[in-house]
Amino acid sequence: MEQNDALNGQGAADANPQGEQPQATNNQTMESLLESESINVDLPQVGEIRQGTIASINPTQILVSIGAKSEGVISGRELEQLPPEERAELKVGQQLNVYVINPEDASGNVVLSFKRAQEQMSWDNVESMVSDESVIESTIVGFNKGGLIVLVGGLRGFVPASQISSARRSQVSGETPEERWQKMINEPISVRIIEVDRERRRLILSERAASAESRASIKERVINELQEGMVYPGRVTSLADFGAFVNINGADGLVHLSELSWDRLGHPREILSVGQEVKVKVINIDREKKRIGLSLRALQEDPWKSHMEKFTVGQLVEGVVTRLTKFGAFARLEGDIEGLIHISEISDHRIEHPKEILNEGDVKTLRIIRIEPEQHRIGLSLRKVDSAAFADKDFKMLAQEFRNEISDEFTPPEVHDTSEEQDITPPEEPNKEQ
Repeated sequence: MEQNDALNGQGAADANPQGEQPQATNNQTMESLLESESINVDLPQVGEIRQGTIASINPTQILVSIGAKSEGVISGRELEQLPPEERAELKVGQQLNVYVINPEDASGNVVLSFKRAQEQMSWDNVESMVSDESVIESTIVGFNKGGLIVLVGGLRGFVPASQISSARRSQVSGETPEERWQKMINEPISVRIIEVDRERRRLILSERAASAESRASIKERVINELQEGMVYPGRVTSLADFGAFVNINGADGLVHLSELSWDRLGHPREILSVGQEVKVKVINIDREKKRIGLSLRALQEDPWKSHMEKFTVGQLVEGVVTRLTKFGAFARLEGDIEGLIHISEISDHRIEHPKEILNEGDVKTLRIIRIEPEQHRIGLSLRKVDSAAFADKDFKMLAQEFRNEISDEFTPPEVHDTSEEQDITPPEEPNKEQ
C-alpha cells in the first residue's frame, strides 16, 4: 500500500514537476474555450428581425429562443397590445419572427417585439408590390373625410377620393363622410399601391389604377414601341423611397433615386410630386420582366465634368472633411466635388478608424491620386501629400505659379495711343518782327 502511494506520489511529481503548471494550463484552456464560445455566439442587434421558437408562455411574458445564449422576452406593453385572438393562437414550439428592441436590458434580457417584426416585414412587402405594379385584393375597413382606409398586409393604406373608381363613386351620396362612405365598410376592393413612405408611415392606394383596362397588355404594347436612348413625355404616378414611377404612353417606368438628379437626394418628393409632367430618357428595357428604366438625370448637364477640368492626378488640393466611415473619409473640394480618402491613404501607420486622425470639418491639404470620370469618383490621399514620388511634379507646379506671379508683377501698364485723336503739333512761336 505504502509502495503504491509512493509510486503514485512519484508519478504525480513526474507529471507535475513545477507544482502549479497543470492548474495554469487548465485555466488557459478554459479561457480559450470561453473566447471561442463568445466568438461563435450570434449576438442579436438592435433593429434586427430574427426567426425564433416560442419556449414558454405565461400571463406576463412569452420567452422566445432566437439562437443567442439567453432567450428573448416579449412582455409588458408589447404583450398587452397583442389582440386576444392572436395571443390565443400562439403555442409553445411555434416559430415566429421577432424584432430586436434591446439586445440586453437592465436584467440581462433580450427585449423582443412581435408586432414590430410584422410591421417591418409588411413595409418590405408593400415596397416590392410597388415595383411589381401588383393589384391587391382587400377590404375596406374604415374611412375619413378624404377617402377610404384599406388593409394591405397588416398596414392601413389610404385611398383618396380622387383615386376611387368611377363605379364606386357613382354610389356616393350625402354631405358628411359618414353618409358617403359608411355603407362601404367591409366591401371588397381591388387597389394598387401608388406611394410608399416608410419613414412617414404613408401608404397611398388607388382603385382607379387597379381597375384600368388590362394593364399587362398595355405595358407589353408600350414596351415593344419604346426605344432605348429616346426621350418621352410622361407623368409622375407614384413616389417611393427608392425612386419615382413615371407613366409614358400608358405604362409605368421606374426612375431610380440615383437617376433623378446629379445632386444627392434623400427622397423623390424633394423634386417631384404625383401628377407632375416631366420628360424622361429610356435607359434600359427588360422585355422579359416587363420593366422600363428611366432617367431624368440623363437630360441634365453633368456638373461633375466641368468641375473636374481643373483637377489632375498628382495635384495638391484643399479639402474639407465631410464624413467619416469605417473604410475612409470623404472630403469636399472646390466646386462641391466630393472625393474619398481611403483608410489606407490617411496615415503611414495602420489605423482602425479614420476618427483616430481626422474630424468632420477639418480642412486638409490632400493629393489627388485617382480620377474615374465615368464613375464620378476621385481618390485622395493625406499620407502622400509629402511623397517623394510627386516631388518633381510639385516643383514644376510651384515654378509655374512663381513665373505667373512675376509675369503679373512686371507687366507694363497698357498705353493708349491718342496721336490720331488730338493735335499734338507744338504751337508756332510769335513773329518777333511783327
